Amino acid sequence: MDSSGKPSTAQIVVLATSSALTAIFYSIYRNRSTTVARLKEAKKVSIDKELKGILSETPGRCIPYAVIEGVVRTVKETLSSQFVDNCKGVIERLTLKEEKMVWNRTTHIWNSTEKVIHQRTNTVPFGLGSHDEDVTATVRVIRPLDAAELDLETTYENFHPTVQSLSSVIGHFISGERPKGIHETEEMLRLGESVTGVGELVLDNNLIKLQPPKQDLHYFLTRLDYESLLRKQGSAVKVWRILTIVFGVTACSTLLYILWKRYLQHKQSKKERSTLEEFKEQQKKRMRELNIEESSVSPSSCSVCLSRERSCVFLECGHVCSCTQCYEALPVPKKCPICRATIDRAVPLYNS
Repeated sequence: MDSSGKPSTAQIVVLATSSALTAIFYSIYRNRSTTVARLKEAKKVSIDKELKGILSETPGRCIPYAVIEGVVRTVKETLSSQFVDNCKGVIERLTLKEEKMVWNRTTHIWNSTEKVIHQRTNTVPFGLGSHDEDVTATVRVIRPLDAAELDLETTYENFHPTVQSLSSVIGHFISGERPKGIHETEEMLRLGESVTGVGELVLDNNLIKLQPPKQDLHYFLTRLDYESLLRKQGSAVKVWRILTIVFGVTACSTLLYILWKRYLQHKQSKKERSTLEEFKEQQKKRMRELNIEESSVSPSSCSVCLSRERSCVFLECGHVCSCTQCYEALPVPKKCPICRATIDRAVPLYNS
């Protein structure tokens, strides 16, 4: 904060940044906490023979937000792993990532980075069945790729290192990028996998469907069980709450510090004005004692002796109110006659 009491650029940047981040983190925290609250309120439904009857008696033949746990079952066809024998599933994701080392010119170290150069996801219609094999009821999963927490099992991964020659190594050091190789992975949602689905459960033409819910509710499809999903979402809420509190405290502390400094500056200015008024009254009283007319005193006259011209500047307050002789006659520690601030040094004033 400068001498005028205005906050510095750094303080403004800290206040603005922390306030903006607090607003962003709070918005994310509120959305996440709402998601967890809705998850806790979701109706748990078992996949059994009575499920179709329950939905047919429900208004609209729909449960707006339901939780079901079952095993992955195929509807017609399945996907076979391209790398693992006898590995079948309903969702397959193939990913190619380029890994390389990049020279950081600031820290002067090599940093490892990766970039997705190709990704393809294949899916076939599938449903969730009961863990009891005697129960034939299934729930068709609609638009599974729209679901959050869709964590697939890694069935294959391989790293293909880049073959480098001496000339390419030299070129990489000059360019600041050194390729490491290609990382190839295959991920699948396999048949028989236990899956938890959270969404809208609806009975449509004798077919039970799990689909993305309405009313801004989140759609989940995960290999975690319901309790583990709740704990994971709850942990994320705690992280965003902590970030909100940390940056909120930073913003409030910065604001209070700026306001406190402004208050001190205002108090100091008020004190200086009061001292100046008192000085003027003392000066008028001295002029009356010396029987000197106020109009006869030059505006540039020394405020102490009222006879000689002002000839020095007091630092650090900056007042020009005294001649050199009166400055030297001031008692130690020397203080400005106007604001009573300690005089660090006096600089001669030259009028041209």
